[in-house]
Amino acid sequence: MAKPKRIGVLTSGGDCAGLNAVLRAVVHRATEGFGWQVIGIHNGTAGLLARPVEYETLELNIFDGNLLRRGGTVLGTTNKGNPFDFPLADGTRVDRSEEVIEGYRQLGLDALIGIGGDGSQDILRRLAQQGGINLITIPKTIDNDLGHTEVSVGYDTAVKVATDAMDQLQPTAASHQRVMVLEVMGRDAGHIAIAAGIAGGADVILIPEIGYSLEGIAAKIESLRARGRNFALVIVAEAVKTETGEAVRQRQGDGSFTYGGIGHYLAERIAEVTGSETRITVLGHLQRGGPPTDCDRLMGSVFGVYAVDLIAAGRFDRMVAWRNRQVVDIPISDAIAGYQAVDVDGPLVKTARGLGTYLGELPE
Repeated sequence: MAKPKRIGVLTSGGDCAGLNAVLRAVVHRATEGFGWQVIGIHNGTAGLLARPVEYETLELNIFDGNLLRRGGTVLGTTNKGNPFDFPLADGTRVDRSEEVIEGYRQLGLDALIGIGGDGSQDILRRLAQQGGINLITIPKTIDNDLGHTEVSVGYDTAVKVATDAMDQLQPTAASHQRVMVLEVMGRDAGHIAIAAGIAGGADVILIPEIGYSLEGIAAKIESLRARGRNFALVIVAEAVKTETGEAVRQRQGDGSFTYGGIGHYLAERIAEVTGSETRITVLGHLQRGGPPTDCDRLMGSVFGVYAVDLIAAGRFDRMVAWRNRQVVDIPISDAIAGYQAVDVDGPLVKTARGLGTYLGELPE
């Protein structure tokens, strides 16, 4: 009789809602469906670098009905410390990939499920190729910029949080005759901004994929005034640049830079060119936290079950994806390469423009 498999699972990159639903699905399918043991690795690849390796055995009893509803990840995660280019305290960088692979081997695993975005999946695949690891990945990114899947875990909740914020800002904007600027996440792509902007009735939607002008924004606000509207709602993705093409970034304590600040910049400039009283709200990490929506719970569950089934079928180096109402799998290399920004000729852009929303100006 064959020995039951022992599979690992980790979450990597930024956290988001829906990750615990994935973990729950993996454990249920692996233990009840196949009698396997599931090892949860703490803090992504950092857990495999630690000595002793940081992990726990994931049993069904931890999924008591509450975990499905919780945001974040009970395993912890990290978006720092690329093991191929690992920063040391003295400022030097070293390759610690073999240490990660050795940590995996110490756990005696037959396969690994990695939940992450394009950057995390790229690192995990390099580790798998180097160390002979049987790897399956699950797409997780609030930016929803993986091109070969229509859905990534975390995106739907992020859009809901942003839409809810628009709903909260509208009454106070109308009460005080203000222009409200809402800055949302979107490292390279504007999927959150355009989806929440349409759903939340934004008058101006600014995304990295389409340039804009302050004159265009001002003209939209003036057109609202002309028909008796005393307020306006503006939503902007954090990666949008100034009208002169400069990125707005914030320096962090570790010396790195992150996007943030374009909302404040725009609020000041809109006030200057329109004379409007403006206010800025930056959602930031609120979009990553909170209870996952039904969609993120559903897709996390679908992806988790399917990932285990891929292991059972011996099909590795694959990412689980959702296409045309079906769960499918594609090569991880294709998933990493298939970046998807907002389609400037796509249905959401056409919808926003059809609603009269100012969405910037495409170059001639």
